[in-house]
Amino acid sequence: MGVSDSAVANWEAGHSSPDPEKLPAYAAALAGDLDDLFPRAGLPDLADLRCDAGMYLNETAGVIGTKSAGPVVAAEKGVRRLKEKYVPALAARYGVSEEELRRAEDRSFAAAEERKRGGAEREDHQDTAADVGRPPGSLAEKITLILQRSYPGPQGPPSDAEMAAQVNAQMGADILTAQEFSDLRTGVTDTAPPAVLHALAAVVGVSPLYFESDEAVAAQVYEGLQLLAAARQGAIGRVKARGLGPQGLSPKMMALVNELVAEMAEKEAEAGQ
Repeated sequence: MGVSDSAVANWEAGHSSPDPEKLPAYAAALAGDLDDLFPRAGLPDLADLRCDAGMYLNETAGVIGTKSAGPVVAAEKGVRRLKEKYVPALAARYGVSEEELRRAEDRSFAAAEERKRGGAEREDHQDTAADVGRPPGSLAEKITLILQRSYPGPQGPPSDAEMAAQVNAQMGADILTAQEFSDLRTGVTDTAPPAVLHALAAVVGVSPLYFESDEAVAAQVYEGLQLLAAARQGAIGRVKARGLGPQGLSPKMMALVNELVAEMAEKEAEAGQ
């Protein structure tokens, strides 16, 4: 690996860590897989791709044919995008497709934009539960919090375009654009169709109720109790969602209510015998 024995000893003892550019060589020396030995949370940005290729910044100048690594430095920091002429050589050296390189660049710029907005936007309008010691209230706060929790680390969450693509894949149709997801995430738009929220919940691995307002959750619970009471009194035979707008009760809640109604009916029949 081109390092001293003491450097490796310090890594193994936990006193220091190798440069991320050294990790591919370290994995090879250990005869292990890079992702297994040094797993990364989330998707790679431009700096990650470079490090995975075992390259230091100053080496990229020779790859793109410039006197300095300035173009790559600027792109990794989210300051200036790579010129088109640099992309093929850089992608080939990193061992990825040009499309993958551009997606990683998008993540670098998204992270830079998030850092730029920084404290001011969080204070004005996107305070998270961790910031203010309360559950997230607005849809923007909920999206921001779940993205922060689901994609920790310096690389940050996927870009707005990638999140929109995942939501669309979940729905099986191109419904949500990158700009529309950005508007939801930043609070420009404070509502979304139930189908979009259900798909987003599936993507990030939470219950769809997470994205409902407190009033909507309370309404669903209240409606379920009313329906159970009506069934208990023999007012209805089979429960149907009503009074909750176009989304109605969720399929899971409907199934639960129907199961409870059937169970009560069975117990009442046994008691009557």
